[in-house]
Amino acid sequence: MMNNVVYIIIAITAVVSYKGFNDRLFFEKYMLRVGSVLKGKEYVRVVSSGFLHADWTHLFFNMFTLYFFGPEVMAHAGIANFIIIYLGSMVSGSLMAIYFNRKDWSYSAIGASGAVSGVIFSSIILFPGMSLYILPIPFPIPGWLFGIGYVLYSIYGMKKQLGNIGHGAHLGGGVAGILITILLMPSVVSESWMTILLVLVPFVILMLVEKNK
Repeated sequence: MMNNVVYIIIAITAVVSYKGFNDRLFFEKYMLRVGSVLKGKEYVRVVSSGFLHADWTHLFFNMFTLYFFGPEVMAHAGIANFIIIYLGSMVSGSLMAIYFNRKDWSYSAIGASGAVSGVIFSSIILFPGMSLYILPIPFPIPGWLFGIGYVLYSIYGMKKQLGNIGHGAHLGGGVAGILITILLMPSVVSESWMTILLVLVPFVILMLVEKNK
């Protein structure tokens, strides 16, 4: 039953993405665009954009990551909590992308990366001893180290506008995954407080700096 929920999310995302591949008007209508949300109040884009992807490769990597991490988080957190973490991280990722690009109304974004980042970070604090293999690095990386590196790289990538990647959405989704998991399961703090602190401090500093701009 639990794995079926992940399969359903993957299937829905694949169907919506495929529709977007073949229907440009549909793609344009439901992608995240800052001006359409802030000026046009088309708030559905905050969620709908998380089910659209640029191409099959983009779709595959996001859904493969969800397939890998989703069942583990769901087994520990439960179906309802997993769905809250996934959708909450998706919304947070979109809102963070809007916030950091609020002066550029033409900015647009798509993809489930924010939601998937939330699931990854949720797993990091749910399983503090976990390690991850990341190609081409030939050895496992501790989850806490990956989390810190991911946040710092996302901040750097966002500031330098590296590649055609939604670094703000990744950052917002990942942080939301941590905060929602803590809200739903406060007991994780006692086991993962150091990881939580190390990941959230750079984010808080970034938000303070951004607020004063």
